[in-house]
Amino acid sequence: MAYVDGFVIAVPKDKLDAYKTMSRECEPVWREYGAIGYVECVGDDVPYGKVTSFPRAVQAADDEIVIFSWIVYESREARDTVNNKAMNDPRMKKYENAVPFDGKRMIYGGFKPFLGL
Repeated sequence: MAYVDGFVIAVPKDKLDAYKTMSRECEPVWREYGAIGYVECVGDDVPYGKVTSFPRAVQAADDEIVIFSWIVYESREARDTVNNKAMNDPRMKKYENAVPFDGKRMIYGGFKPFLGL
């Protein structure tokens, strides 16, 4: 059964192009190692809620935009293998300490689909 890694981050608006460049460079690496889906979405209608919301979840500032993304794998085992290979790929070394967002505020996790896919 498929497995999904989901992510929500806040990206400074002035670093959005850098984030898009990074994503476009990462996608083929993840797919090369076995990811079967890779989606990156820029927040378009994500209001700051009174109690909860995507912006609140990642403590987005006024000059940041919310990114919602997910990667699909054949299984959790495949996810673990793909992530290990991708994170150790030499093409990813330039992002080890230079991602265009605050990784401390990233929300992420692995999910077992029960409907769809």
